[in-house]
Amino acid sequence: MSESSTARTGSRAVRQRPGDGNPFSRFFAALTLFIRQILDELRKVVRPTGSELLNYTVVVILFVVAIMGIVAGLDVVLQRLVLWVFAGS
Repeated sequence: MSESSTARTGSRAVRQRPGDGNPFSRFFAALTLFIRQILDELRKVVRPTGSELLNYTVVVILFVVAIMGIVAGLDVVLQRLVLWVFAGS
């Protein structure tokens, strides 16, 4: 058992329940555990190389430009359709 999860009473170790103890110390213990878990997860992150990052950036920009073109084209078509229906020209 770890030192933080046991309390010495005489000659035997008694396991503390998570609800036991000072609420203030439990808050900081939980906060410490949370930060430790965040740092452990950040160590697992694989960061892209410079060339991968450039490729990803170019792909995203091209995708956004393509979607903008589609939306603009639909906007023009729908605008002309509405004008034809309501203006009659």
